[in-house]
Amino acid sequence: MLTTRRRVVATAAAALAGSLLLASCGGSDSGSSDGKTLKLWHYEGPDSAMGAAWNEAIKEFEAKHPGVKVKFEEKGFEQIQKTASMVLNSSDAPDLMEYNKGNATAGQLSKQGLLTDMTSEVTKRGWDKLLSAGVKTTSQYATNGVMGSGKWYGVPNYAEYTMVFYNKDLFKKYDIAEPKTYDDLTAAMDKFVAKGVTPLANAGAEYMAQQYLYQLALSKADRSWVDKYELYKGKTDFHDAAWTYGATTFADWVKKGYISKTSSGTKAEDAGVSFIQGKSPILFSGSWWYGRFTSEAKFDWGTMLWPGSNLTLGSGGNLWVVPKNAKNKELAYDFIDITMSKKIQNLLGNKGGVPVAADANAITDPQAKSLIANFNTLSGRDGLAFYPDWPVTGFYDVLVSETQKLITGSEKPDAYLDNVQKAYDKGAPKQ
Repeated sequence: MLTTRRRVVATAAAALAGSLLLASCGGSDSGSSDGKTLKLWHYEGPDSAMGAAWNEAIKEFEAKHPGVKVKFEEKGFEQIQKTASMVLNSSDAPDLMEYNKGNATAGQLSKQGLLTDMTSEVTKRGWDKLLSAGVKTTSQYATNGVMGSGKWYGVPNYAEYTMVFYNKDLFKKYDIAEPKTYDDLTAAMDKFVAKGVTPLANAGAEYMAQQYLYQLALSKADRSWVDKYELYKGKTDFHDAAWTYGATTFADWVKKGYISKTSSGTKAEDAGVSFIQGKSPILFSGSWWYGRFTSEAKFDWGTMLWPGSNLTLGSGGNLWVVPKNAKNKELAYDFIDITMSKKIQNLLGNKGGVPVAADANAITDPQAKSLIANFNTLSGRDGLAFYPDWPVTGFYDVLVSETQKLITGSEKPDAYLDNVQKAYDKGAPKQ
């Protein structure tokens, strides 16, 4: 998210603007460390699985640290994404912060020297033993900011992946069979279009549209293709068979009416609400929506992994990072440790998150069990393919803009591929 996310926190913008003003002026209310305050920033909504789990972790932390208070500040994802370098390079940096993973985000901050190397703490506390290989990838960064090896600059305590959400009641209403295969999915979308219903919820102004296109490309790709694109293990050719299929099929889906042309200006929140309100029968997005759909959708819905593909978008979750300028690093490590505990991991799982270290027998919610089982299937086949905007700094905005042009029809797939190739080559390390 960025993967980009994806999550909308309505209260964040004004609060962040105020803190950034202080930071830019050199002011701070944090003072020197007295070991009595943990300044924590994250951008998870209180009703999300992560928000609920971390609220409980705050209570646990304060119970285990008498006299210490957690000063929690809710921030907005997009704002932190754009201003992290400035804030973390100031005296206003928090002690612990949720931050997006990947080369263009956490990798960039580690390269700039703004994050604490937590390698010794990770091994001492055994966090590395709790994470699978695919989840670890986004925790470690080399000196050039490329993920997958090097020092530990972040720790995820959940995972995430994308899936097809579908409204079972709408499928039943229009007498359309629930999809099991890729052909079933496209046949169902044809039938919805014939009945005057746009089948796919989409958000061209944010991450969702580019993730549809990337998933289509992934259905024709393999692990070595992902490693070339995301980890620079070889040259990426945007005119290869996979990327060409992704761009041409996405454009074709707009022409067929699977995706509305008006969705070029739609935000992810709008797409999610469209699904929640029963207007869109299908939405392809991430597990970060799961808890919200569970609590707000008033109809029968199901999920499945993208059919006909071994790969899908996903990774370890966003990272707990400790800024280099943090004043209470030991307290930050203690808080991370609590979020990795069985108690908090089990709570996260039962609230609709994807925990990395839960007790499987403690997950009792049927939908949560399904969510975690599908992740285990995906992880077991090494199917986490990260996100399309990760490889280079600023690539998210390029992908949003270029994919919008495919939706409106103002650009052909060949030109789309040319333009993203130029942006990628400009930002990627020289081979």
